[in-house]
Amino acid sequence: MQRFDPAELLAVAREEAILGKSGGGVPIGAALFTVDGGLLGRGHNRRVQDGDPSMHAETAAFRNAGRRPHYRDTVMVTTLSPCWYCSGLVRQFAISHVVIGEARTFSGGHDWLARHGVGITIVDDPACVALMTEFIEQHPELWFEDIGQEVP
Repeated sequence: MQRFDPAELLAVAREEAILGKSGGGVPIGAALFTVDGGLLGRGHNRRVQDGDPSMHAETAAFRNAGRRPHYRDTVMVTTLSPCWYCSGLVRQFAISHVVIGEARTFSGGHDWLARHGVGITIVDDPACVALMTEFIEQHPELWFEDIGQEVP
């Protein structure tokens, strides 16, 4: 049984996505919460700003949450369906649930996570869709770099 409000948690990740966009980066935000809704860490995609290809939003939120004995009682909230790299992080640390702002512009590993017992909630948030749609139209080279593909 969910003990958190997905839309409320998503608001924090969306704020992070906007911070990333305002800093010239990819507008993806994430936050790690306890299953009771307590914020542990938040962050945004910083690949462009840091010149670090591994600094995805989920990675930033996870790092900012700090060390814990386990992560089974946590919820990863992200504005966009997590890529394979970030899906691996969720599985590696047994994060129990992922709340996804949208999976229209990109569908990563969330189906795989669900098949492996991770709870998945897709909000289909119009603001998240708009952020990514606009970004992909304006910066296709950064977007395709972010997902590890060449610009078509």
